[in-house]
Amino acid sequence: MTDVPMTPARRLKNIVGGSAGNLVEWFDWFAYAAFTVYFAPVFFPAGEPTAQLLSTAAILAVGFLMRPVGAWVMGVYADRKGRKAGLTLSVSLMCAGSLLIACTPGYATIGLLAPALLLLARMMQGLSVGGEYGSSATYLSEMATAKHRGFWSSFQYVTLISGQLLALMLLIVLQRTLGEDALSDWAWRIPFFVGAALAVVVFWLRRGLDETRAFNDPATRAAPKSSALELILRHPKEALIVIGLTAGGTLAFYTYTTYLQKFLINTSGFTKAQATEISAAALFLFMLLQPAVGALSDRVGRKPVMITFGVLGVVCTVPIMSALAVTTDALTAFALSLSALVIVSGYTAINAVVKAELFPAHIRALGVALPYALANAVFGGTAEYVALWLKDRQVESLYFWYVTSMIGVSLITYVLMRDTRTKSLIVED
Repeated sequence: MTDVPMTPARRLKNIVGGSAGNLVEWFDWFAYAAFTVYFAPVFFPAGEPTAQLLSTAAILAVGFLMRPVGAWVMGVYADRKGRKAGLTLSVSLMCAGSLLIACTPGYATIGLLAPALLLLARMMQGLSVGGEYGSSATYLSEMATAKHRGFWSSFQYVTLISGQLLALMLLIVLQRTLGEDALSDWAWRIPFFVGAALAVVVFWLRRGLDETRAFNDPATRAAPKSSALELILRHPKEALIVIGLTAGGTLAFYTYTTYLQKFLINTSGFTKAQATEISAAALFLFMLLQPAVGALSDRVGRKPVMITFGVLGVVCTVPIMSALAVTTDALTAFALSLSALVIVSGYTAINAVVKAELFPAHIRALGVALPYALANAVFGGTAEYVALWLKDRQVESLYFWYVTSMIGVSLITYVLMRDTRTKSLIVED
């Protein structure tokens, strides 16, 4: 048990501290996606814009493929050494990856070494985010009280979205102050320097967090050691549930966040600045909605909230994406984007706590992280590449049906699984 009593004020301090670190992690991660349209020509030979975006999207996908490795290695680390230790290690890797992107010369200077170093940096960031999700979801879920666990755990996505929003806001500021030419030439490096500097601050912040009672419980220390084999042999059903509930949710999330900016530019015909501002405005309201949906799950249960996302996602995805594809009005594009994100909130606000509530403490970080990272790599990490690939072959509408189908798969999972609010394996309060 912890030596210091966990007063409400101290609990809040830990939740805020853990969330602030998550914000910086995701700022660094999403800066790559937000600034892709500017640095793609720097790392790849001159060519057709969609082809350059495909190249950077492929490296984005490789970063996602590294996330299961990070989830495995750092999930085990967080289960064995502590949630705080896992959070500190993940932010260190993110700092190194961002700094490498910021400092790497372009293709014109060092040739093929430029995209190779970009790939290495994204692999480092993929390892970091893979470990961050499990450690962060576990830490926030274990630090919260049972009565408000959905509410407090939703701040994982509040900070995740905040990181993405800050990356977009920085892009807007640079677009308005420095202009397109400077961004394409050198200013695209600024967010990666900013991210690396903020990560140093977070490293110091996370070292001052308290460890959770669940990890310090003697029963957790006496339980079998966390490992992938332990997860597969003793908790296969829960691992498959995590994969199933993640597949459609993460695909929808990355479609309406990371990919939306490119979609508005390449398909709808908005300028880069317009697309950025539409995305940022929708994301801001999306961020504010997360605690409300998390609190709702504390009252009515996790299962009804996820089923609502699944049903609305299946019914509304094709109409929303089809309408976005042909609109030329910024206000209409904003309203459509926001409506999609409101629907996705039924997944984003509570998916972390649902996963944490499925597993016992001794393997919770790994159980949350590894199955999620596998589903995220396959569906979230490839979302942008699949969408651009289908657009390049002039069958873009097939992507809308692909997203719909995967949400349908997740909906089946939501219907069949137990409601973790009333049957949680987090026993500490």
